[in-house]
Amino acid sequence: MNPLVSVLIPIYNVEKYLPECLGSLEAQDFKQAEFICVNDGSTDGSRDIIEHFLKKDSRFKVIDKENSGYGASMNRGLEAAQGDYVAILESDDFMEADTLSKLHHAISSTGADVVKANFWMYWSIPTKRNDFFEAIPGRKSEKIADPASDPFIFYTKPSIWSAIYRKSFLDKEKISFLETPGASFQDTSFTFKVWASTHKVYYLHDAFVHYRQDNENSSVNSPGKVDALFNEYREISRWLADNPEKQKTFSPVKVKMLYDALIWNYERVAAEHKVEVLRKGRAMFLDDFTQGNVDIRLFEPWKLLDMRTIMLSPEKYHHDRSQGESLNQRVGRVIQERGFSGFARAGAVKAVNKGKGLVKSCRRYL
Repeated sequence: MNPLVSVLIPIYNVEKYLPECLGSLEAQDFKQAEFICVNDGSTDGSRDIIEHFLKKDSRFKVIDKENSGYGASMNRGLEAAQGDYVAILESDDFMEADTLSKLHHAISSTGADVVKANFWMYWSIPTKRNDFFEAIPGRKSEKIADPASDPFIFYTKPSIWSAIYRKSFLDKEKISFLETPGASFQDTSFTFKVWASTHKVYYLHDAFVHYRQDNENSSVNSPGKVDALFNEYREISRWLADNPEKQKTFSPVKVKMLYDALIWNYERVAAEHKVEVLRKGRAMFLDDFTQGNVDIRLFEPWKLLDMRTIMLSPEKYHHDRSQGESLNQRVGRVIQERGFSGFARAGAVKAVNKGKGLVKSCRRYL
């Protein structure tokens, strides 16, 4: 008998956390499941830990492969999955014992393509701590929704592991992972394609997965890892170009996501790489402006102003930020607090469009 739910666990050199992760799967009260451990060429004791669980519980399976990165591991898992539904668990996280039972009930009873839940931010040191992360507000939960009508889900943390997916939906839409080296940001394009392809997502306010925050190996602070982010957004652009029926609706969403991701990473990379990151982001913004993919209504006023500064001079934006909170951000924050957001947006729009051809003038800097 085929399992109803396939859980994919990508594993690479995580012996410190793997027993707790796989132990939480062994504890699942949902029996019609398979747990597919994709061992991405681990060189530590991870494979021995997997073997221990293979001998204890017939629901565990293993795929051994040469090290080729997170995306390749996930695609191997998707290809091997026999269940009607697919869930994901990162190898340094763990889930509650009733997770699969509740997620399976939600997706099978509602007919949704995807069920998306909240999660806990988890620290094990210096003391154990769980903080509830509300990606799904209560007012949006416990009902079917269409991300095209309410795209808030695009702007939340991807957290692909706090969800369950209908396998036939992923297969029909040909949704898979971008196979690039490493393990940074490779949930970005996958998540985008999921939300842009479904009209039936069911939101749950409950949390099931404990998302570890104290894994010292999960840093995204290197420029190489930031390059992986831009690769993901190039993949999104390619995918939208191949799906023109989605392009008009979701290209502006992609640009808003890119801006937020760019600033998040700019703030985290080492100082010597910050301007380089901004320059790469600027090049993508220019392309999107040229193609008419920017919807200014999606942006807070100060973000529009900051985007303009980045497009004109990444060096100036970096200089301003190095002095503390930028003037645009200070003005935007004060105006929002005083309730003049409409006025501020009008001013920002005027600033963005000032002069003859913002894109033409920006391209002189390339």
